Amino acid sequence: MTGPTTATRPAAPLKSPAPRLRTPRRPHSPSRPKRSVLLTVLTAVVLVYSLLPLLWLVLSATKSQEGLSRSFGLWFDRDFDLWHNISETFTYQDGVFLRWFLNTLMYVVVGAGGATFLAVLGGYALAKFQFPGKRAVFAVVIGAVAVPTTALAVPTFLMFSKIGLTDTPWAVIIPSLISPFGLYLMWVFATEAIPTELMEAARIDGASELRTFFQVALPLLAPGTVTVLLFTTVATWNNYFLPLIMLKDPDWYPLTLGLDAWNKQAQTAGGQAVFNLVVTGSLLTIVPLIAAFLSLQKYWQSGLSAGSVKE
Repeated sequence: MTGPTTATRPAAPLKSPAPRLRTPRRPHSPSRPKRSVLLTVLTAVVLVYSLLPLLWLVLSATKSQEGLSRSFGLWFDRDFDLWHNISETFTYQDGVFLRWFLNTLMYVVVGAGGATFLAVLGGYALAKFQFPGKRAVFAVVIGAVAVPTTALAVPTFLMFSKIGLTDTPWAVIIPSLISPFGLYLMWVFATEAIPTELMEAARIDGASELRTFFQVALPLLAPGTVTVLLFTTVATWNNYFLPLIMLKDPDWYPLTLGLDAWNKQAQTAGGQAVFNLVVTGSLLTIVPLIAAFLSLQKYWQSGLSAGSVKE
């Protein structure tokens, strides 16, 4: 008699090796952007290209007239004449440099300030009000932005000569009051920066259109206003061609035209070469612009980025 048969156990299945888990990628974080060697190199090249002329200007302003020709351009001369050059710049030709500086300041305050104010008014009106012909106005503004200012200089001179305004400050101020790019920029900025509901709430509360603009809209337009102000200030401060054809009296010259006249002295018969004063005056000319950009940088950056993110 045979004993009880033991049931055969099924063979245990072969264990397959556990799959290797891939190392999870780190999610891309905006606070930790990807590094690019090519982008870093290109940024460094652009930085050097932008700062090299400024470095040359600062170093050259420390040299005398003879030191400019006997020393290397990107290094100091054996004589440090910066303070002497600054003093001579303000006293040369009976201190005409200071008058040119005040003229430029007047053109910027009246011309660039007026252009900014008109751009804010026009941009707010075009963005928040509906009226017949708005599309035509948009086409005119875009066309005006595309036209270079130098192309309008000669027609402007002919028009101002007929009404007798040439060789006066108004010949520089009045054309500076028109800024098509500033108007377009404020138009776009006001469209996104001012909620229509906020304006309607102010009107329901009994505020007039003038009060709504100054107390409700204007504070919201501050970043865009500062941005336009910087653009118009730089354009007016560096304006050269318009004053060149409009002004003959050196007492009304801006800094750009005055320094150019000093630079051309060496080419005239019996003229004195004052390149050290030209360089020092150029350095003093850009100091207010650098100060303006540094002090208003936060408003300028927020004004350029407004409307770039959709909520």
